[in-house]
Amino acid sequence: MILKNTHRNTFLLLSFGTMAMFLLNLSLGSVNIPLKELGTILFGGQSTHSSWDYIVLNYRLPKALTAIMVGSGLGVSGLIMQTLFRNPLAGPFVLGLSSGASLGVALLILGAGSFGGFFGTLLMSQWSLVIASALGSFLVLLAVLAVALRVKDTMAILIIGLMFGSVTSAVVAVLSYFSNAEKLQQYVFWSFGSLGNQSWQGVFILFLCVVLGLLIGLFAIKSLNALLLGENYAKSMGINIKRTTFMLIVATSLLAGSITAFAGPIAFIGLAIPHIARQWISSSDHRILLPSVVLMGAIVMLLCDTVAQVPFSEYTLPINAITSLIGAPVVIWLLIRKKKLLF
Repeated sequence: MILKNTHRNTFLLLSFGTMAMFLLNLSLGSVNIPLKELGTILFGGQSTHSSWDYIVLNYRLPKALTAIMVGSGLGVSGLIMQTLFRNPLAGPFVLGLSSGASLGVALLILGAGSFGGFFGTLLMSQWSLVIASALGSFLVLLAVLAVALRVKDTMAILIIGLMFGSVTSAVVAVLSYFSNAEKLQQYVFWSFGSLGNQSWQGVFILFLCVVLGLLIGLFAIKSLNALLLGENYAKSMGINIKRTTFMLIVATSLLAGSITAFAGPIAFIGLAIPHIARQWISSSDHRILLPSVVLMGAIVMLLCDTVAQVPFSEYTLPINAITSLIGAPVVIWLLIRKKKLLF
C-alpha cells in the first residue's frame, strides 16, 4: 500500500507523539526525574540517584509499557467491534468480557468472605486477581463463541453478549450485597482500574496476548473493509462471514480479556479512540485506520496515566476517572466540529 503524504505525515506525527508521551510519563510523578537522567537509566547507565534507577526500571517503565498496550489493545478491539456490528456505540466489552472478568474477581474477593476455604487461600496469591479475571472472561468467551457458531446474525450475537453481561452483573450485585465493607472496598478499588504494580513477567504475558490479538486484527483488515459495506457485499467479495466473525471475536477477546485481567476494566478507551482516529484522519480504510488507532490509543492512555499520577504530588487518581474526564469532552468536541459521525 502506497501512503498519501497526508497519511504519512499523520503516522510520523503520531509516532513522535507516542515517544514524547512515553518519555514524559516516565519523567513525571511524585518524584521528577530529568530527561537526561532518564536517558542514562534507559540505556543501562547509572543515574546520580540510585533511587531513580529503581523507580524507573521497577515501577514507571512497566507501567508505561502497560499503558501503551492497554491503549492500543482496547482501541483496536473497539474498532473491530464497531465494524463487525456496524454500531458506533459498540466497544470491546459488548460481548460481556468485562462483566465476566468482574464476576471472576467478585467471586474471589467477595466470595472469600462468604465461602472461605479455597477462595480465602487463593486470595493470598500474587496472581489471584489476574487468574480470577482471566477465568471469568474466558468462560464468557466460551459461551459467546458457542453462540457465534450457531447464530448467523451478528446483531443477535451482540444482544446475547449484552445479556451475558447483565447476568454476570446481577450475580456481582448479589455478592456485593452479602459481603463485608472491607471486601467490598477491595473490589471497588479493583474496578477503578490500575496500570501500576505490574511485574516484568506480567508485562511479558500481556505483551504476548496483545500482539497476538493485533496480528489477528491485521490479518483481517481486508474482511473489515468489506464488512463496512454490509454482509452481502462482504459475501460477494468471497469473505466467509461465519469464520470472519469467529476470528474477530477471538481477537477482541484476547485483547480486552487479557487487558482487563492485568489492568482491570478500563473505561472509554475502546469506545472513543476509534472515533477520534476516524475524525483525525478522515478515513474509514482499516489499512490506515488500524495503525492510527494503535498509536492514538497509546498516546491517550499515556496522557491519562500521566495526569492520574498527579505530577509533583504523592496522590494517584483512579485511571478510569481520568480516561472518561479527558476523553469524553474530546469526542464531544470532535463530533460537534465535524457535525457528523464518520463510519
